[in-house]
Amino acid sequence: MNSPSTDYIAFEGERRIASGDLQAVARAAKQTLDQRKDASVLIFDGSTSEPVDLDFRGGLEDVLARLPAANGAVPAEPELPPNRGPGRPKLGVVAREVTLLPRHWEWLAQQAGGASVAIRKLVEEARRGGDDKDRIRRAQEAAYRFMSAMAGNKPHFEEATRALFAPDPVRFKALIAGWPADVRDHVARLAERAFVRQPQAI
Repeated sequence: MNSPSTDYIAFEGERRIASGDLQAVARAAKQTLDQRKDASVLIFDGSTSEPVDLDFRGGLEDVLARLPAANGAVPAEPELPPNRGPGRPKLGVVAREVTLLPRHWEWLAQQAGGASVAIRKLVEEARRGGDDKDRIRRAQEAAYRFMSAMAGNKPHFEEATRALFAPDPVRFKALIAGWPADVRDHVARLAERAFVRQPQAI
């Protein structure tokens, strides 16, 4: 059974045929397609549930050679912005313009460390508070994307969607219980990430 951190996952109809790295999944998909010309294989990104389109023409080696990671390309290093004006580039600090009302500047001036330190603290606190919401939203979207592709015509699909976003894990599990086992299990694992809330820092 695959975990939600699986790189890729492939289905032939409602049956999971492979999960793991793209090469392993592509190999299994190609073998399935060669064995049954009428087979229909769908491959998904294991984290986002985005569909993955591969070119299965030719032999297995041809397919593997065309995989995105097979060309040995190394992602280019991101270019750093040029050093312009004040800032502490060695620490990654970049000076940018900030527009605030006078009362905001007055409050910042009274904070320990000055305006820059106070603003950085505020941004970090806001990021921490939003990280869990962003994680849950991404998990919900991944589960819904896979559900729509693989179970859009299954019983209780609409109700399960509402339970996913509610969130109502007990009702969600009950509603998808009758779905094909491989589809149901992968949906449940994707949705599990949406139902887990991180404890708030004290």
